[in-house]
Amino acid sequence: MLIGELARRTGTSARLLRYYERVGLLTSMRHTNGYRDYDDAAEQTVRQIRALLAAGLPTSLIGQLLPCGLSDGSLRPCPGVVDKLRTQLVRLDRRADDLSRARRTLRQAIASTEQRP
Repeated sequence: MLIGELARRTGTSARLLRYYERVGLLTSMRHTNGYRDYDDAAEQTVRQIRALLAAGLPTSLIGQLLPCGLSDGSLRPCPGVVDKLRTQLVRLDRRADDLSRARRTLRQAIASTEQRP
């Protein structure tokens, strides 16, 4: 399928698809006219990329995870991947704690300004 069709099917811009290809997350064949041609598995790959990005993973880690993917979109254990995922989870937990503190501070600031006459 051409890039426009893959973009339509996945709700991802052609620009992002080209980026995924440039960083090695996605592959295509090239027609003689230069058009990209993606196989049917590319749609699932793009969905996996988008889900992993939404989980806060960097593209460098996603590139290591994609070979661990199964056709149903789940991941199977790959050497060294679980430790990297645990490290990323710790980072996300820290960010969540930081955001929680920031929300509390902001709520307190709003509450204190609303209580003033």
